[in-house]
Amino acid sequence: MIQIRLSTPADLPVLMDLYDSGRRIMRSSGNLYQWTKGYPSEEIVMQDITRGNSYLCLDEAEHPVGTFAFIVGADPTYARIYDGQWLDDTHPYGTIHRMAGREDARGVSAACMEWCYAQVPNLRADTHRDNRIMQHILLKHGFRYCGIIYLLNGDERLAYQKISLGKPAGG
Repeated sequence: MIQIRLSTPADLPVLMDLYDSGRRIMRSSGNLYQWTKGYPSEEIVMQDITRGNSYLCLDEAEHPVGTFAFIVGADPTYARIYDGQWLDDTHPYGTIHRMAGREDARGVSAACMEWCYAQVPNLRADTHRDNRIMQHILLKHGFRYCGIIYLLNGDERLAYQKISLGKPAGG
């Protein structure tokens, strides 16, 4: 069973190691262009921590096995979607960003998705076109492909959303 807790500034070295592991997984699966040039930087990860958006995943022995950022509220890069539309564009949502795990860890993405959905049953996420692993994870966990968004730097991302079939979040 994976436990999830808020990250602290003392976790920064562990988080950066987990992001290095995420980059290795991407490269070995043919995703050569996502998370380049040191992304995510220590500065970005520290901003996630100080804003209360960074989470650490721990295994049964309380060893770090994964990390992600979870942000509740409007994401400016999701304001416009191309070649599609959001499943719901009126209710509050949470966004999963920068998810990474150790190469030998199992169940990190499932724990992350379940935890985030329990917080806000209206989730969005995006990933690089070459990130076949993340695309598979999102679809496996009930997300639907919605279209294309562009990051602030202009990079294209495939956008996904998962919403509750019951009462909408905040409704």
